[in-house]
Amino acid sequence: MGCGLVEHIKLIFTNIKILDIVDIGLVTYVFYKVFMLIRGTRAKQLVKGIVLLLIITQLAEWSQLNTINWILANTLQVGFIALVIVFQPELRRALEYLGRTSMFSFENIEKNATNSDKVIKEIISACASLSRQKIGALIVFEQKTGLDDMVDTGTTIGGYISSGLLINIFIPNTPLHDGAVIIEDYKIKAAGCFLPLTENKFLSKDIGTRHRAALGITECSDSIALIVSEETGYISYAVDGRLYRNIEVEELEKILSDLYKTETKENLIGKWRHRNEN
Repeated sequence: MGCGLVEHIKLIFTNIKILDIVDIGLVTYVFYKVFMLIRGTRAKQLVKGIVLLLIITQLAEWSQLNTINWILANTLQVGFIALVIVFQPELRRALEYLGRTSMFSFENIEKNATNSDKVIKEIISACASLSRQKIGALIVFEQKTGLDDMVDTGTTIGGYISSGLLINIFIPNTPLHDGAVIIEDYKIKAAGCFLPLTENKFLSKDIGTRHRAALGITECSDSIALIVSEETGYISYAVDGRLYRNIEVEELEKILSDLYKTETKENLIGKWRHRNEN
């Protein structure tokens, strides 16, 4: 039986042509780009649910559970029509994304120590200034999980990070000061964004809305959030659903250095927890 399986595998590889490899490669690339497009949105959970239903439907068919199989098969048929209606905004955004041909773009900002050091200094300068003036601020750093749903609630900026721009955004009584700034790498994606509040019911009552929003976004994504309190001027940060309050500028510099120069989020969380526990 083992020899037969080996011969069968050899036969498969013998019949594979270059066009077959190209075909598989293109399909893999498209699936990867689709996943990158939907990650961090409601559509990601939707895809997981659909895959689970398809697996259960197939298992019901193999097990000859005819009633369950019939219910699931008909649910899927009707469900796909309903999903087109419910997820119309996501589908529209995906089509717009394809129309801009950015899905197949290889353009990227060059990451190096010089760019990182400059961005770190600009963010520290802005946070220090906002802290001295007791001006509230909320800055979210997007990681692997996309935050396009949150970006859509604010105003698109698309500008490079600078201290002056960040300070101006959070100046009181300006149109964008009350929401969050979302940063991706070296650019400010959007400002005035609305974030989900934390569902943690055990927080102290003195924790304000900005801090609760920072916790909320780090609970549902792998992002990192910086907060400047307008009551005290304290600088805090949230990561992985945890809040670390009243950090010094030196600590902020270490965090930003880790953020822009450390390769994995797991290393970041380990470093920061150890630093706070000691």
